[in-house]
Amino acid sequence: MSEVAKLLSREDILNVKDIVTKTVSVPDWGGSVIVKGLTGAQRNVFEQSLIKGQGKSAKMNLDNAMAKLVALTIVDADGKRLFSQADIEALGQKSGKALAQVYTVASELSGLTEDDVEELTKN
Repeated sequence: MSEVAKLLSREDILNVKDIVTKTVSVPDWGGSVIVKGLTGAQRNVFEQSLIKGQGKSAKMNLDNAMAKLVALTIVDADGKRLFSQADIEALGQKSGKALAQVYTVASELSGLTEDDVEELTKN
């Protein structure tokens, strides 16, 4: 016998707390950070930052891609971002291994996959 799924109302959807966080140990930085999944709007901003140009001249811009996502997703205990857009260059100079650890978790929490990045390049 199959179970019937609850039909969600507008209020159900808007009131659900669906943005998750995860504490990630980053030994190269000497501690842990809190990584928060992106909202839909933040994910759009991140994805747009990976595209340079428009139309047929659009090209993939992976400059500091890891640092861009890390800046958007590391938060303090109150859920406020630790880094701003102005910090991306400096973050890009940090350990690639450490950035990759945080980037991997941030991607996972935000539903980003390698296929998504490939799809951006095609479109």
